[in-house]
Amino acid sequence: MTSAPPTSDHPLTPLDLPGDGDWLAWVSARCEGQLAEATRLVEGLKGGGSATEVLGGWNRAATAIANASSVSMWAEVHPDAAVRDRADALDQDVQRFVTELGLDRELYAVLAGLDATEVESLDADARRVLDHALRDFRRAGVDRDDATRDRLRELSETAVRLSQDFGRTIRDDVRTVRLAPERLAGLPDDYREAHPPGDDGLVGLTTDYPDLVPFMTFGSDAEARRELALAQTNVGWPANDAVLQELFAVRRETASLLGHDSWADYDTEVKMVGSGAAVAEFIDRISALAADRAAAEKQVLLERKRLDDPGAEEVLGHDSRYYSELVRREQYDVDGQVVRTYFPFEQVRQGLLDVTGRLFGLTWTPVAPAAAGAWHEDVATYDVGLDGRRIGRIHLDLHPREGKYKHAAQFDVVSGVAGVQLPEGALVCNFSRGLMEHDEVVTLFHEFGHLVHHVLGGQGAWVGFSGVATEWDFVEAPSQMLEEWAWDADVLATFARNAAGETIPAELVEAMRRADAFGKGVNAAQQMSYAARSYWFHTEQRDDLTAFGDELQRRYSVFPPLEGAHMHCSFGHLDGYSSGYYTYMWSLVIAKDLFSAFDPGDLFAPEVALRYRDRVLAMGGRKDAADLVADFLGRPYSFDAWAAWLEE
Repeated sequence: MTSAPPTSDHPLTPLDLPGDGDWLAWVSARCEGQLAEATRLVEGLKGGGSATEVLGGWNRAATAIANASSVSMWAEVHPDAAVRDRADALDQDVQRFVTELGLDRELYAVLAGLDATEVESLDADARRVLDHALRDFRRAGVDRDDATRDRLRELSETAVRLSQDFGRTIRDDVRTVRLAPERLAGLPDDYREAHPPGDDGLVGLTTDYPDLVPFMTFGSDAEARRELALAQTNVGWPANDAVLQELFAVRRETASLLGHDSWADYDTEVKMVGSGAAVAEFIDRISALAADRAAAEKQVLLERKRLDDPGAEEVLGHDSRYYSELVRREQYDVDGQVVRTYFPFEQVRQGLLDVTGRLFGLTWTPVAPAAAGAWHEDVATYDVGLDGRRIGRIHLDLHPREGKYKHAAQFDVVSGVAGVQLPEGALVCNFSRGLMEHDEVVTLFHEFGHLVHHVLGGQGAWVGFSGVATEWDFVEAPSQMLEEWAWDADVLATFARNAAGETIPAELVEAMRRADAFGKGVNAAQQMSYAARSYWFHTEQRDDLTAFGDELQRRYSVFPPLEGAHMHCSFGHLDGYSSGYYTYMWSLVIAKDLFSAFDPGDLFAPEVALRYRDRVLAMGGRKDAADLVADFLGRPYSFDAWAAWLEE
């Protein structure tokens, strides 16, 4: 029996964005129209039918829901506050619809009651769609009593509102530190020129990344670094402290009503790690593996700090970036201010497109602003081509502005469905318009990896498997692996050039790689500190989140907490990743294993690159992540490559 939804060979067109038009009306019409379509399709499904008919209808309804759900992006990126507010309100409507859908016993009965013989004859993808749908219904509480289902509805609506409040506060709470010009000692000339004194004779530095990152890397004024670090770690304080306490309580009660001991147990049920206890074990395992190296690296930082401050007895987290830069400059002959001259933003953006195009056989064709209809003049839009046909569209929104999402992420604009709609995604970052630090280049490669995954994985028939639809503790692995191309001398030579047109020397790249090895242990320890907050905040109730976070910082990081800081209030991953921030390191373990299949001497070798493209990225969520990795590597994943990397 054929079970894939019908598709068409008719060329698909991207979403018609309004550009200079009425975004408020467009966002409302798009979301409300798709919700209405989903409602109509769901009601039609309740009449039953063959397995193929029901699953086809389910896929069409899920596609409409995915289209409506993308409204959340406009709350994060649109320059008009009225549009952002409207998108937030609409997102609540979408989440309310999704909650009701998950508790709809009549619809569940239709899917659960499909003829067993027909189901058995479905192909593997269709059976997986059905299995996931039934699983998600049960996880939503469809089989609970009426009172429990009513309470789950209330909790879901509350959780959506709290998540929006949490994110909005971080987005809008940009803090500024004002400093005398001489306190910018050590900063590059272009940074100083971009930050002239105001009428009061002082320079205003914000907590946005283009201000924050260079200052923490090169600023020699220790007290100024502390002031800026304190401002950044207090974004969202105190408002988000109460929001998080309420959000954690909602999640605990939800998990309990669904039969789990903790939110982490509920959350990990559908992840590679498998259980909450396994998360705690993973955090401790990584911490133990990194402990000796982290301690040794911290001692190096302390010894360097004592050259400036002979009485220093401690290195604090806000010192780490600055003294790591000095160690790399003095002991590894890598000067970050020289390195950044090879990475003008425009060159890096084009180089990224050229590298990924060559690697995956893709073309990136610029779309004129009038045709793209994007939401801001900064946005660059490209059509994605493969084998002579358009397979998707991407939007690059890479500079900060007021009211915009403050971190770096890929957002779905449209989930791809073969013959129905093209995958379309947006990359949202906050880079400067001038020279980039090399770690910002690495970040851009990383985030672009999500965008490539979204487009390549968006060519299948089932929207539930479209794009980055794998287990959540695998989604970072392909992006972390793409970072490797930002460290290769031959790759960087294709686009990294200074103002004189000189290509970045291979020996400098090699020195950068050696220097980057310094700090692996410290960074792993700090990542486990964040992962521990994410996990234990959802597992163990405490009245004082700041004190609990400081306790976990002391347990896992080599750096003590910054006095007066409340970093959990700006830790955005506590929303989307909830108890699962461990996934960054979990994914890195897998990423290092994936990368071991490539030839370091030729990272563009087509046989392995295209095998990876087709067996991992293009598969989306059609298989469990462990199976995707095994299909590519020819064996199960292991810790070996990561452990070897840590020791390099």
